[in-house]
Amino acid sequence: MKGYQFRRQRPVRGYIADFLCKELLLIIEVDGISHCSTEAIEKDRKRDLALQDAGFTILRFSNWEVLNRIDDVAMMIGDWIEEKAKNSPPPYPVR
Repeated sequence: MKGYQFRRQRPVRGYIADFLCKELLLIIEVDGISHCSTEAIEKDRKRDLALQDAGFTILRFSNWEVLNRIDDVAMMIGDWIEEKAKNSPPPYPVR
């Protein structure tokens, strides 16, 4: 996306990221219903803090958003990349 490569199901600091872009230090998580419990929300919060402390940004989307509003999800991710990349060009040619 936008010339950046994302890898699926990658290990990061002892966790597994749904999607990872190392160049942007961006993790995209797609959460299903199992992430709705109080325990899961707290676990995700701790995980996000640990990854943020390591310099990563985490964008979270629900399964419903991805399945029903994929264009909006793609736009939000693209907007984030454009904002982040203003001062650093993509490492790969934009297609």
